[in-house]
Amino acid sequence: MEQASEAKGQQISDLELPGKVTPKSLGYYFPAEFAQHEATWLSWPHKEASWPGRIHMIYPFYSRFVKELSLGELVRINVNDEAMKRFAIAELEQAGADMNKIEFYFHPTNDAWCRDHGPAFLVNPLANPKKIIVDWNYNAWGGKYPPYDLDDEIPTLIARHFNLPVYYPGIIMEGGSVDFNGKGTVVTSTCCLLNKNRNPSLSAAQVEEYLREYYGVDQVLWLNEGIVGDDTDGHIDDTVRFVNEDTVLTVVEENKMDENHERLQKNLQNLQKMRLVDGRQLNIIELPMPDELVYEEQRLPASYANFYIANHAVIVPTFRSSKDERALRVIQEAFPERKVIGIDSTEIIWGLGSFHCLSQQEPMV
Repeated sequence: MEQASEAKGQQISDLELPGKVTPKSLGYYFPAEFAQHEATWLSWPHKEASWPGRIHMIYPFYSRFVKELSLGELVRINVNDEAMKRFAIAELEQAGADMNKIEFYFHPTNDAWCRDHGPAFLVNPLANPKKIIVDWNYNAWGGKYPPYDLDDEIPTLIARHFNLPVYYPGIIMEGGSVDFNGKGTVVTSTCCLLNKNRNPSLSAAQVEEYLREYYGVDQVLWLNEGIVGDDTDGHIDDTVRFVNEDTVLTVVEENKMDENHERLQKNLQNLQKMRLVDGRQLNIIELPMPDELVYEEQRLPASYANFYIANHAVIVPTFRSSKDERALRVIQEAFPERKVIGIDSTEIIWGLGSFHCLSQQEPMV
């Protein structure tokens, strides 16, 4: 692991090099999540501190998530060692997962949030190779939860295993902070990407350039607000998600006395003003927020927007809330060709994330 860390540490951003040899310049781009997957990547949960005193309670729900994924695509899981692999197999078999669709990789991690520490896969069907990995730097959401050195190495370890080229932007970025339509647009939030705990020396214009060059996009849409209780400083995957190239689901809080009401209304108003690359207005679908969820006096970042779009299904966190069924109906209407599956995330969200935070897609190409 020290060798991997040293190799990554010696890399400098290609934007600092003459000619700017970046993924975008070579025709690579980050596909939308609703595009076909080869696999979904996960990192098996094992950090007690993320679910203090309760980590044992998440495994039935996590394993159900893996089971549903295995019905439509490969599931590739990072594990620390053979003992963790055996434990994972026992849990997954008990849940009825298709073990023929599940692969394990001995890539040690600090934590389970693969959306943020996992590889960013970019594709170019006309290139050789057709797929590359971008390995952004990772600091556990502004240095909040050290250590994170193992997580920071995961993309490069995966690239080495599959013999894929790796590009190193050299700045902090998290997969949950961005969402893509696959046609040149990324949506993100100022409260996260312009936070001084990420890349304090970069301006908004510089961050945009990194997004364009290393995700292969043409346009960055900025929102301002995240939800209350979100320790990531406002990841977009809790607020706004593309469901096709010109349609987004955005969460709204109907209770005007709730802390989330005003900030989510601001997001909605900003989305209504936005235009895509070709000038089209966004189709906007409003998605309710769940009832407030508090555990040990802490507001949890429960959001139905933290769903994961798998090949055959959309897997949605539910929270034992009066809004659950309505949210599932709204999401089902947005994805008529996929089955919408609700899985109870009440225990998982105590770790301050849900199914989208836990997963990272590997596109088919």
